[in-house]
Formats: sequence, structure tokens, C-alpha cells
Amino acid sequence: MPALAFLSFMGFSGYAALLPVAPLWAVHGGADSAGAGLVNFVLLATTVATQFLVPALVRRIGWGATLTLSLVLLGLPALLHVLSDGLGVVLLLSGVRGVGFGILTVAASAAAVLLVDPARRGAAVGAYSLALATPNVLLMPVGGWIAEAWAFWPVFVLSALPLVGLPASWALARHLPVRATHDSRHPEPDGAPAGLATYLVILPPSLVLMAITLAGGALITFAPQMVAVPWLSAAGLFAFGLVSTVVRWRVGGLADRWGSGRLAWPFVLLAVLGLLAVSRLVDQQVVADRLLAWLAACGLVGAAYGALQSLTMIRAFEAAGPRRVGAASAVWNAGFDTGTATGSVLVGALAVGWGFGAGMAITAGLVLLTLPLALPARR
Repeated sequence: MPALAFLSFMGFSGYAALLPVAPLWAVHGGADSAGAGLVNFVLLATTVATQFLVPALVRRIGWGATLTLSLVLLGLPALLHVLSDGLGVVLLLSGVRGVGFGILTVAASAAAVLLVDPARRGAAVGAYSLALATPNVLLMPVGGWIAEAWAFWPVFVLSALPLVGLPASWALARHLPVRATHDSRHPEPDGAPAGLATYLVILPPSLVLMAITLAGGALITFAPQMVAVPWLSAAGLFAFGLVSTVVRWRVGGLADRWGSGRLAWPFVLLAVLGLLAVSRLVDQQVVADRLLAWLAACGLVGAAYGALQSLTMIRAFEAAGPRRVGAASAVWNAGFDTGTATGSVLVGALAVGWGFGAGMAITAGLVLLTLPLALPARR
């Protein structure tokens, strides 16, 4: 687990630092809010397009080479942003980074499950989530502030941190299975090809995940444009990231004891409440005297964002079974990134005509629609 934690931390650091800043870089080059929304949409569209190919890639080139490729494609293009702030260049670099991120997300989450006994899956998911969510707390809130108050290039350097994790790729690979096995205690990430029935049972938690990551993606992408001064964006995203990280970590162990199905639906309602609060606040740009309300609203969305990530991941692995770890990982990660990408495009497009308040209110409605899917399955 230490190698996985280090690799995940470095990989997701590069992702988190640039996620709110790449759209700002495009705006710096003359793009409007719709163009800015396309930046993260392209990043995450290529991520999703890549994710379903990862189990086959592991079979073909092995764990070490797969993880190495992911970190190189994620970290190296980050440095190249300094060459141009033109929308076309930013979109191209985002697409390449999306391929690397797609490989990393599926491979790392499958590895987290493969390294532990199924009875401790929730705790493992929580620990893995802590490693990948911590960069959201440390880097995502300050990236926009550094870019606007100082310069963009330090953020581009931070976004190359995945390259630091390269040695951990091979250390982790030595502890992961290469061939399929019939021992359910050591499931294989690729196994036999998954059928339609497998994807159907993974679909409900994936749709819940898509809804909450749509909301989170919108807040992360546009927080710098929702506030009057840059430090308010940093404060809001810090509250969002901190609460998300703590809740995502702790809810995994609770799911081992009580079951993920019992815990999911209250967090869907909490997300709706937080999004409506954000919607009300951002009808006009948030100013300093609304700081506490802004922090509270971001924290509510963060709690639901973190909890539902862990709970839907656990439910997806449970539904797919031990022989379909790779399929569950691919579908779950595709749901995560599809939601995040859709949030950046949808709310960006709505903001052009109606403002961010309307965009976040519509997002709250979309999350509420997934409530029946979050309820415990009937026996």
C-alpha cells in the first residue's frame, strides 16, 4: 500500500493542481466561460474514452509499464502549457493528459482492491481515497489563487508532480497479480470479458456517482469565476476539499460495518441542500462578507462528494464480484469523469445565458433525480 499511496498522491497532485487553472489559462488567452468549460470536458472525455481499454493494456504490457505510461502522459504535458494560452493548444494538452489520467484512475483503484482481503475492502477504498483526495485539499484551492495573484507557471510545475511518482510504478507492480486466478481472495483486474449483466448491476451506483461528480466538477471548475476576489475561491475549495477528504476516508470503514447501501441516500439529500445554498450565494459574485455562508455551502457539497465517491465505489465492486474488478473499476471511473466533464460544460453553458446561480440550481435537481438509485437494494 505505501507504493500505491505515493504513486496515487503524486498522480492526483498533477491532476488537482491544474484542474481549476487550465480553464483560467484558456480565459487568459481570450476564451469565454463556454470555452473554459471545454478544457476540462476534453480532459475528462479522453479520460473516459481511455478507461475501458486499461484492463487489456495491463494484460498486454504489464502493471509497471502501464502505471509508468499513465504518469508520463499526465505529468509531461502539464509543463507544456507554458508554451501557449490559446484554446486549441490547451485543449490538445488536456486531451493528452486525459489519456494518462484515464490509465491511472482505473489501474490504481483496481490495485487498491487487489492488495487487500474483500472483508477489508471498504477500509482499503477509504485509505486509497485519502491518498488521492489529499491533493484536492493541498493544491486545488491554491492553484487558482497562485495563477491570478502571482503567475501561471508555478502551477504548471506543480502539475508535473506525477513524474516524481515514476519509481513507485515498478515497486507496486511487484505486488500485483499478472494472471487470472480462481481464488476469490486474489481477484484479477481483467479476468474474462465482462458481459452486459455485469455492466447493468454496476450502472446504478455509477449514475449516482455521475450526478455528484457533475456537481463537484462544476464547483471546482468555476469557483474562481463565482467569487469577487481570488482568495475566496481558495477558501471555498479548501473547505470543499478538506471535508470531502475526511468524509471519503472515514466512510469506507463505516461501510464495512453497516453496508454501503444504508449510507448513500442521506448524502444525496445533503448534496442537494449544499448545491441549493451555493446557487443562492452565486447569483452574484460572492464577496468577503458572505465568507462563512460560502464555506458552509462548499463544505456541505464536499461532504456528499467525498462520501458518495467511496460508497459508490464499494457498491460497484460488490455488485460486479471478485472476477470483475477491472470492469467495475473502469465503469466507476468512467462515471466519475463523465460527471465531472459534464458539469464543467453544462454549468459553463448555462452561465453564459442565465448565470451560475441557475446552473447550480439545475445541478441540484439532477442530483435529486438519483435518490431512488441510492436507496438500499431490496432483498
